[in-house]
Amino acid sequence: MIRILVADDHPVVRSGLVGVLTSLEGFDVVAVAADGQEAVREAVLHRPDVALMDLQMPGTDGFTAIRELARVAPSVRVCVLTMYDDDDSLFAAMRAGAHGYLLKGAEQEEIARAVRAIAAGEVIFGPGIAVRVLHQLTSPPAEAPAVAFPDLTARELEILDLLAEAMPTAAIARRLDVTTKTVSNHVSNILTKLQVVDRTQAAMLAREAGLGRPDVHGTDHSTEQTRIRE
Repeated sequence: MIRILVADDHPVVRSGLVGVLTSLEGFDVVAVAADGQEAVREAVLHRPDVALMDLQMPGTDGFTAIRELARVAPSVRVCVLTMYDDDDSLFAAMRAGAHGYLLKGAEQEEIARAVRAIAAGEVIFGPGIAVRVLHQLTSPPAEAPAVAFPDLTARELEILDLLAEAMPTAAIARRLDVTTKTVSNHVSNILTKLQVVDRTQAAMLAREAGLGRPDVHGTDHSTEQTRIRE
């Protein structure tokens, strides 16, 4: 069973999500919350696998709650479910630590697939959202500052640059002529130093700082949802 926390300030939305999820096999809604502070408290108490989180809530908003969850309950994976489809909200949520981003109005099965994927360790976006994330990761970077990430070693910066190209671990290892274990160790150090929770967020920060180059192999945007293995 996938244990779920539903956090939304609208009672009708909360009850609707709970009704949908509990009607599907394999889901167990263990807690609900009406604001970010309550969501963090319930997550600490019940340790759900996935938190479905609205962004705009009274008091503590979703962005703050996601950051706090990454600190106090890092095993809880967050899927944003919001009406806001602007880039600022999207990338702010991902930087805060979200593992998925869906828009309200998504079909029941789309939400269910996203929850299953995120619980399994993937990062997932709704169809329109995925295209914008991929564009961010593959568009030509701005000119990088002289020292974009001063806390990183030269090798870590080199690997971060390759992460910004959306290059998988095995390909990075071949490029640098090292083992995949060595690359994984460096990636772990990079995530710690950048204070992010996964490779996707690290790549986004790197792209914003001007690292990485366009993906010369091209990308297939035709899939209904885009998943990124961590």
